[in-house]
Amino acid sequence: MTRSFRISKKDALDWFRFFASLPEGETPGCRQQEIALAAFWQIETAVETRRAEMLKAVPGLKAVTPDHPEGVDWTPSLPACTLFVGPESRFPAGCRSCLLGSGLSAIRKTNRCNAACPFCYDYGLLNSIPPIGEGMWEIGGTRYREEDLSLLFALQKKPTGIAYVYLEPFMEIEKYYGVIRRFHEAGVHQHMYTNGIGVTEEQLRSLGEAGLDELRFNLGATNCADAVIRAMETAKKYIPQVGIETPMTREFNQIFREKKNRILATGIDFINCAELHLNANNLPNYLGENMYFCRLGYLSPVISRDLTLSLLKTASEEQWPVAVHDCSNHTKFARDLNLRAKEGGWFGQSSYGCEFETIPYEAFLPVLEDPDFTFVEEEPLPPGFRPGDIVL
Repeated sequence: MTRSFRISKKDALDWFRFFASLPEGETPGCRQQEIALAAFWQIETAVETRRAEMLKAVPGLKAVTPDHPEGVDWTPSLPACTLFVGPESRFPAGCRSCLLGSGLSAIRKTNRCNAACPFCYDYGLLNSIPPIGEGMWEIGGTRYREEDLSLLFALQKKPTGIAYVYLEPFMEIEKYYGVIRRFHEAGVHQHMYTNGIGVTEEQLRSLGEAGLDELRFNLGATNCADAVIRAMETAKKYIPQVGIETPMTREFNQIFREKKNRILATGIDFINCAELHLNANNLPNYLGENMYFCRLGYLSPVISRDLTLSLLKTASEEQWPVAVHDCSNHTKFARDLNLRAKEGGWFGQSSYGCEFETIPYEAFLPVLEDPDFTFVEEEPLPPGFRPGDIVL
């Protein structure tokens, strides 16, 4: 008899309560893992089925594909790397580089931050992030001095774009101008992330003069603070593309909608709505939310991308003058497939995967206990796999 694993929500809940009660260090056995994977598949299928209907309701939805990097009208059958609404010219060039170019080439310098956001991947560890080193920059996992860049450009193929990350660059932004100038002279697109706290017009002018192409404000880090909104407006005077990139949370969605008109009036180009994904550091801040695994990789609150799709619909219906980007887990999945292909990886190779050493089964109890969350199709577990059976 062929085993069916269209596990029911009730059976999944009973098993996950058992998995969550296992002592630390004890993991489910092989057959128990089959049950767990069947439940994750059911949860993700239910999430994606509902989202397919939400996507159909977004007018003017565009897809970025390998054949149409500028964007083309979306249909469900397209091999879409990501989705957006709004003017194609305002979709961030850094995202096209990340998705279709040489990937997200990160440059790391600053190991400090002036905020402690609950969605931060390093939440609770911000005072113990290892330094890169005085006068040093981490590029591709290797340490460089600024004067080494000319040799690097001469010997290796230049990336289509690079991003300044880790953690808040404006903590020591003056150190960045020279490196930005060198990458600008080499013709490499550059974007930078900031929470915008304490940003001055002089710093923004210097970044523009050095050749920074794109500045992304994590507006959710300050709950859409008025000072940061003003900084975005100032940044547009000096930097070609300016936008927002923030994980979509209930709190950010609410305050953004309250200040929407003021934010759009700054003249920014794009809003990257990042699907919030969790690791062991920030997961405790969101326990109680309905969770799902995307392709058994990123773990996210279901509400995060739901909020994004709702925002895309509003933006399109109201014809906002910005590109609003659905930077979802699926986008990250596509990004890694592209990167491995560009690096000559074997067919199917990707670094996309789960960021937990052991699966936090307790995080999935709320979605299985939610009476409003239903599976698309259910069947009884076969004998030997049912709650109460001895399954190893």
